[in-house]
Amino acid sequence: MLPWQPSRFAWRAGMRLAGVDEVGRGPLVGAVVTAAVILDPARPIAGLADSKKLTERRREALAVQIREQALCWSLGRAEPDEIDRLNIYQATMLAMQRAVAGLSQAAHAVLVDGNRSPDFGLPSEPVVKGDGLIPAISAASILAKVARDAEMVALHARYPQYGFDRHKGYPTPVHLAALEAHGPLPEHRRSFAPVARCLPR
Repeated sequence: MLPWQPSRFAWRAGMRLAGVDEVGRGPLVGAVVTAAVILDPARPIAGLADSKKLTERRREALAVQIREQALCWSLGRAEPDEIDRLNIYQATMLAMQRAVAGLSQAAHAVLVDGNRSPDFGLPSEPVVKGDGLIPAISAASILAKVARDAEMVALHARYPQYGFDRHKGYPTPVHLAALEAHGPLPEHRRSFAPVARCLPR
């Protein structure tokens, strides 16, 4: 496969290219988490790939490498109340902007996984299936996935009856049954239909 070539800006030596991805648009609970990563060409990381295609153990090992070897990285997020107020799409765009703004070194351009990109105030372009094509986006997908999964494990420790360690907040039968039995938590997204149906009337 030929490497993907940015069409809106030309690569040049020393260009700091940030990859951005999100995790958590589909779950019923918790924040949507994003990451921005600028890799160091002098310190390549082998095995970067779409986080969904990696085992949990491999993701966590790669996340350590990314945090240690990337030029810089940053996490962004939008909380459940922001998701409810803005909608999940707008909240995701906001979380991506926050991740890029949090980079310790300013990016010259940004590549975003998917078919849309928010306004970062600098050149950017969406890349469909970019998490499997662009190493910096792959790295971002791994950091975001590891961070959000850890949050779900922590939430499980507080509310084990919901099974967050297994389904990570997605609307599985186990999660939906727990919602029916125990009701929504403060961390649930109230604008999502399965949660809204369980709210006190």
